[in-house]
Amino acid sequence: MYKLIILIPPVAEGLALDEGWPEFLHNAERMPGLLREASIRVTAQLFGDHPVSTLHELFFADQTALQAAMSSPEGLAAGQILQQITRGQMTLLIAEHREDEAENLRQYRQDE
Repeated sequence: MYKLIILIPPVAEGLALDEGWPEFLHNAERMPGLLREASIRVTAQLFGDHPVSTLHELFFADQTALQAAMSSPEGLAAGQILQQITRGQMTLLIAEHREDEAENLRQYRQDE
């Protein structure tokens, strides 16, 4: 699974973001191949030089589906809106997403 990760720093927060976010979501949620999404509000930054206040993740089956979604009319519109409402102050990442359940991981732990 692949995902598009949007990192929004505190300096991009404000009225334009608040008012434009529903329009961004309207387009992003119509991107072809979108499997699910997640919105994350950061409550504390423990370490690092690049503050982030909001993350938004869009999940796709594979990188080809993600690229097609970004190139679609809905994806292009969502990207344009995101640029406007953040004044270009955001970071976009494409990442391969893998996860496992803790119970499954425990089978590999050596007893101490």
